[in-house]
Amino acid sequence: MTQTLAIFLEAYRNLNSKKLFWGVLVISALVVLAFACVGVNERGVKLLVWQIDNEALNAKTSPPPVFYKMIFSGIGIGIWLSWLATILALISTAGIFPDLITSGSVDLFVSKPISRLRLFVTEYAAGLLFVALQVTLFSLMSFLVIGLRGGVWEPGLFVAVPLVICFFSYLFSVCVFLGVLTRSTVAALLLTLLFWFFVYAVGAGEQTVLVFKTMRKHGVDLQAMQAEQARNRAAAGQAGTEPAPGDAAKEASPALAEEQDASGVLETAHRVLYSVKTVLPKTSETIALLQRTLVRLADLEGQQGGTQDKRIVAVQRELAETVRGRSVAWVVGTSLCFELAVLAWAALLFCRRDF
Repeated sequence: MTQTLAIFLEAYRNLNSKKLFWGVLVISALVVLAFACVGVNERGVKLLVWQIDNEALNAKTSPPPVFYKMIFSGIGIGIWLSWLATILALISTAGIFPDLITSGSVDLFVSKPISRLRLFVTEYAAGLLFVALQVTLFSLMSFLVIGLRGGVWEPGLFVAVPLVICFFSYLFSVCVFLGVLTRSTVAALLLTLLFWFFVYAVGAGEQTVLVFKTMRKHGVDLQAMQAEQARNRAAAGQAGTEPAPGDAAKEASPALAEEQDASGVLETAHRVLYSVKTVLPKTSETIALLQRTLVRLADLEGQQGGTQDKRIVAVQRELAETVRGRSVAWVVGTSLCFELAVLAWAALLFCRRDF
């Protein structure tokens, strides 16, 4: 136990010696302070002393507790911690294993009575500590801001700590594997970012196909097609060539067949993308679990503003229910299975490699 703690502290000192650690910590504090400068009232949004009137976004449509929780989950977690701070964290931690292997430090460690597997796990845990400290401080400060400015004390904010750590661990496991495989910090970092982009593209593609499939189910795109046909008929009538009723009947059958073919293509595409997504880590969905915890579906419906088309409202509601209905076991469980598989492979390489 003493040896493990010594290795852990040594890894932490190496991370702490990098100025980027403190830089990210300061920026996180500044993000929360900027977050505290924004308020909402019955007229709209207030930024310090500047009032921005907005009929769609005010205290009536978004009460202060909902407003601040949406900002926290959407901007603080969804943009800062999930993207910018994560990239900075990867830059800071990508060199843990390549530096350990190439600098000769690993020889000193393996010469002691400690297993390589324990060394691997300890170094990996030290990398996760970087994000754990960042997100804990960010969540604590946001908890105080929402309590003081929004008038509600929301302990559910601290769900962000395990969720963001899980989110980062998916990517960090890939970075560790690539670092052990290539022994290069730059290669591990760039390939991890490329993998992240691929995962994001698959997720975005699945969401896009789901949107089109749901819209077609509720006839939203069919309405646009009918409007286009009405404009074409009106233009033909003005030119003295209005189609006969028999012509309209002839056009209806191919249109219906085309509609069915398109629905089949969308269903197949969504099934394929969903299957691929199931195997890969769910980065966006893991972060979205926080919004599911903090904000109710009824609160989200209040954000839709003045949407009047009932079919569009039905599409938005079904999409929200579909995404929120995906279980935590599917989102986090399958992602952790991917992570464990990658880490097992990386640990096998690390334990069997002749340094």
